[in-house]
Amino acid sequence: MSMNRSTAGAVVRNVASKVPEVTIFFWIIKILATTIGETAADYLATNLGFGLTGTTWVMAALLVGVLVVQFRAPRYVPAVYWLVVVVLSIVGTLVTDNLTDKYNVALETTTAIFAVALALTFTAWYLVERTLSIHSIYTPRREAFYWLAILFTFALGTASGDLIAERYNVGYWKAALLFGGLIALITIAWRYWKLNPILAFWMAYILTRPLGASIGDYLSQPKADGGLGLGTTTTSLIFLAAIAVVVAYLTKTKKDQIVVAVPAADQGRATSTSADDGGTP
Repeated sequence: MSMNRSTAGAVVRNVASKVPEVTIFFWIIKILATTIGETAADYLATNLGFGLTGTTWVMAALLVGVLVVQFRAPRYVPAVYWLVVVVLSIVGTLVTDNLTDKYNVALETTTAIFAVALALTFTAWYLVERTLSIHSIYTPRREAFYWLAILFTFALGTASGDLIAERYNVGYWKAALLFGGLIALITIAWRYWKLNPILAFWMAYILTRPLGASIGDYLSQPKADGGLGLGTTTTSLIFLAAIAVVVAYLTKTKKDQIVVAVPAADQGRATSTSADDGGTP
């Protein structure tokens, strides 16, 4: 049966989305990925001896490669999508670390810089596409805006998380509770106080980065510095294994794969495979 239909005089076609549905699994993997962004960057730079500069170049090259695969994919592929998120998380951490550790830019300044960069990205995205909904990611241009915004959320989250936990001496586990509490408040406001769902999503998405970074630092940093002393190697492996398990589950069950309605005006730009052509397994 064809999925095409007419709505308000305009032909609408359903296509497979390039991003997953926002479910509990989405948030679980997101937090796990942000934690890895913090610990893996430290592991590569310190434990493997790449240094900050070497790690940055390696991960930047890897990011370009995985983004090429993601953009060429006709639909959301869990392993590819979440690999991009993990690599972006590491690169976002490295961007902030380069500014603060290599160029001695204050965390207050980097937090402000990335907040402005993210705001400008959202503004440009909305002015060009008239929507910030992740359920509208079916053209290369929208996907480019999407990934750019995510990069800045990671950089901003790293800067703000370090600012709260380290510069303001709140501590890692207390910072994790703070950011977790803010996410809980956003969830309550969305569910019970009718907070705009798109605004609620992006607010929560931004806050998961410092939440994950605080968790990662708490688990990996030495006890003398307020952590549990598990180290970056152990922490990274634990969270990578957890991500692999959840991604394998989603790949098998397809619980987070969705189709989106594309208006006639956008059908020429849509890159996803048509749902009625077998685009969504």
